[in-house]
Amino acid sequence: MTESTPSEIQLSMPVVVKFIRQLAHDLRNHLNAAELQSAYLLEIAENNELREEIKRLRGMVGQVAANLQAVTAALSQPRLTEMPYAAKDLIEDLQLKIASDYPAEHQQVKWEIDAGDSMLNIDPQLLLSALAELFANAFRHDRGQGPITAGARTDKAQFIFTLSEPKLAFDRPTDNWGREPLRALGQGHYGLGLYRVRAAVEAHRGQFSARHDKKSGSLVTTITLPLESEAA
Repeated sequence: MTESTPSEIQLSMPVVVKFIRQLAHDLRNHLNAAELQSAYLLEIAENNELREEIKRLRGMVGQVAANLQAVTAALSQPRLTEMPYAAKDLIEDLQLKIASDYPAEHQQVKWEIDAGDSMLNIDPQLLLSALAELFANAFRHDRGQGPITAGARTDKAQFIFTLSEPKLAFDRPTDNWGREPLRALGQGHYGLGLYRVRAAVEAHRGQFSARHDKKSGSLVTTITLPLESEAA
């Protein structure tokens, strides 16, 4: 008699998201209780060294709570607060954010901008965060030699943003780019970055894709958004 192999359990993404939200909610309740208890200990502690240790403990508890909040936010469907926004202003905001968040790496980014006076109808905070996530990935994951090139232009009724990062050795499929969360796991990273980017872009009625250009040895990520007159 042949021993049967257990079949792989298949869960839909909404079920996984529901579970993670409930788990995060339960853990936050415990963390809130720990925060209240540490605040009480800080009040009654008389030894300065002990007070400093309690402050450090509160900081660690707060960081865990913030990480849980970030995960649940990444899995939530974006809710937009849209407004007319000049494409060139969005790129300028992005350049400032990259320079601030990555003071060393940003000098290795080559910008090719030709957005003209085109207008978008976007949630600038959400979209800016999504674009910045692409740079974070480019700086963090298997980067090759050479500059990262960021481009922005308009084509008919579309705004097109591209990020080209050197990757000579790249063998990952890109057909489902940003559609496979929770796969690339690491300490402090949970495979949600590209998933969050795709969700933000598609909420703006845009398109998100990636391809590996073997000729140039570059991974090229493209975001396409409708201009304001086409977004309604």
